[in-house]
Amino acid sequence: MMRRGHCPNVVSYTTLINGYCKIGEVDAAKKVFDEMSERGVHSNALTYSALICGVFRKREFDNGKTLMGKVWQVMGREDDLQVNNAAFCSVIGCLCREGLFHEVFKIEEDMPQGKNVLEEFAYGQMIDSLYRFNRYNGAARIVYMMRKRGFTPGFVSYNSIVHGLCKDGDCLRAYQLLKEGMEFGYSPSEFTYAVLVEGLCREYDLDKAKDVLNAILNVITLNTVIKGFCKLGRVGEALQVFDDMIMGKFCSPDQVTFTTIIYGLLSVGKAEKAADFLHNVMPEKGVSPGVVSYNAIQNGLFKLGRADEAMEVLDNMVCSGVDADCVTYTTVIEGLCESYGIDEAKKFWNNVVWPSGIHDNYVYAAILKGLCRSDKFNEACDLLYELADCGVTLNNVNYNIVIDYACKLGLKREAYRIIGEMRNNVVTRDAVTWRILEKLHDTIGKPGFVDSTAQHIQLA
Repeated sequence: MMRRGHCPNVVSYTTLINGYCKIGEVDAAKKVFDEMSERGVHSNALTYSALICGVFRKREFDNGKTLMGKVWQVMGREDDLQVNNAAFCSVIGCLCREGLFHEVFKIEEDMPQGKNVLEEFAYGQMIDSLYRFNRYNGAARIVYMMRKRGFTPGFVSYNSIVHGLCKDGDCLRAYQLLKEGMEFGYSPSEFTYAVLVEGLCREYDLDKAKDVLNAILNVITLNTVIKGFCKLGRVGEALQVFDDMIMGKFCSPDQVTFTTIIYGLLSVGKAEKAADFLHNVMPEKGVSPGVVSYNAIQNGLFKLGRADEAMEVLDNMVCSGVDADCVTYTTVIEGLCESYGIDEAKKFWNNVVWPSGIHDNYVYAAILKGLCRSDKFNEACDLLYELADCGVTLNNVNYNIVIDYACKLGLKREAYRIIGEMRNNVVTRDAVTWRILEKLHDTIGKPGFVDSTAQHIQLA
């Protein structure tokens, strides 16, 4: 860039610093950081946050704390809220990843800090990061401080913490959190209620379990009743409730009601009736089918082996002006792999999904699974590396799919190469990853094992 007369800006320098820090070359990152100031390029909050992550990863705690003091100062000077928010998320995520939870609580105690970061947004990021690293009581502490300072926690955060506390065995704290939340209008999901009731029953705290159950009965809806009938295969009774709603005996059906009925009809093989609901009954009743309704019928048709009809529904959806989402593409890729084979799924991926820009880890998992199940391991590896090179943030599930297939083939070297990619891209290995590798080591050396590494490399 410099040889051609281009002056690198803060984005270029920050990207380089972030890359060095990700591969553990912190000293090189520091040199680039110093070069910035020498060339008169001012570091922003994201530059500091990238360097902070690298320093803490190298366990240079004093240096990291000094840099954290500086990043707050920079945030105070910067007016770019988007940059400041991204930097704050990066710092909090880094502290949790490195186990420095006490530093997160110090930041929380100092709020508001006047750092041009929305305080409510900051609390939400702390809750999310603590939850992701199984610090449920810590997340509950942030909720307490939010309420004390006049902020209302998001319902998604509340649901997550209640689930986490129940999973962690602290059902009493989850119950207290539920009661506190309901005071300011928090309405838990039915699943959250069920998790809490089950947890309290496990703890033999039946009085509190009954209290939560009574709360469920106060919020249950007709949609829940219809869903329950459909799950039990009693679609006739679900339709009777639906007819009563249509006749005005209860509230009018909404999009959720119709989608639930469609799911139920498909679950008992009534594809034509489900299609009639989507294309005729819903419009007649003034309800426009949304992407969720279309996804429901596509999923059901693929499961019934009616792939052609499922693809027709996709075409109808597009023609109706309803945009596909990641669930749509995940469903279609899985269905095409099952019905027509991987070649059709690859065409759909290349021609539709990737150009659309609408794809997430579920979509990636679908195409990677399809490639592996079709014995196209090399293509699965290539896609994995290409996605990472394109800046896609893959999760451990995506890597585990390919690692698992490498282990099934006995490709130990390739499995560890993918592990190395995970580390380079800062993707945490989970219990599933380690179980897969443990199976590989258990298999190698046993009678009857054939090491296919050499053969597979030759084929490649």
